[in-house]
Amino acid sequence: MLLALTGGTGFVGGRLIRLAVQAGHDVRALARRPQADIPHVTWVSGALDDAAALNTLVSGADVVIHVAGVVNADRKGFEAGNIAGTRAVVDAATGAGIRRFIHVSSLAAREPDLSIYGWSKAGAERIVEQSELDWTIVRPPGVYGPGDMEMRDIFRLARVGLAVLPPPGKISVIEVGDLARLLLALATTNPGRIILEPDDGVEGGWTHQAFARAIGAAVGQRVLPLALPKALLSLAAKTDRLTRRDKAKLTMDRVGYLSHPDWTVDPARRPDPTLWRPEVPTAQGLAATAAWYRANKLL
Repeated sequence: MLLALTGGTGFVGGRLIRLAVQAGHDVRALARRPQADIPHVTWVSGALDDAAALNTLVSGADVVIHVAGVVNADRKGFEAGNIAGTRAVVDAATGAGIRRFIHVSSLAAREPDLSIYGWSKAGAERIVEQSELDWTIVRPPGVYGPGDMEMRDIFRLARVGLAVLPPPGKISVIEVGDLARLLLALATTNPGRIILEPDDGVEGGWTHQAFARAIGAAVGQRVLPLALPKALLSLAAKTDRLTRRDKAKLTMDRVGYLSHPDWTVDPARRPDPTLWRPEVPTAQGLAATAAWYRANKLL
């Protein structure tokens, strides 16, 4: 098959490209900057606001997989990257006569009033749902794994025995390779126009404290979990913004959805196990992630 992919230079998209090529598929991937040559991968220079590049990307493809998205921006940036960007990819696929469309969303789309990010992901989902495409939407929970930079601060803090947490709540997580395998499975098997919420298979998800302790175990350190009330979490976000500016990981927008008490997947939306099931136990995946950080001197 020929897979047309946005977000191929990112954390999830990069893993998907490797798996797709290993499975014998050809990939055409969008990239803002020149990329290293990879066998069976054709890079298309451009971005989501470049209609000509998107038309080239999707032309003749068997499936379009829209992974690209903005995770840290202001309202204008979220709207441009997640809503307008999704509309542009949907329009290109529709214009090229492509039927199969896989859209990577987020659990945050379930609660669009909690954050601008969630609002933008919900808006993107509506565009996909209202299209004529043969779509499937995937809402991943927290994605981790070797190569991830979003959770690095949590691992670094765990090394000194601390875990600064949101107010008490529950989360689901998924290892990046497991998510990429699901996206690849959806490229070859069509379950219909449905929304899927995959995770690591842990029933009921993880409490914040349990997940923090699992990260501590991965770095070989017993951690002290410290749950902050929303007001203190907001103060920490302001401090992060002052010190790291646009590279801040804890933003005020993230405080909104981090403080929500339940970010576990809906069991009724889990993928059919005949299509996909998680293969990476979370303890194993976290240990591999910690090992990658160490190997790259990131801890």
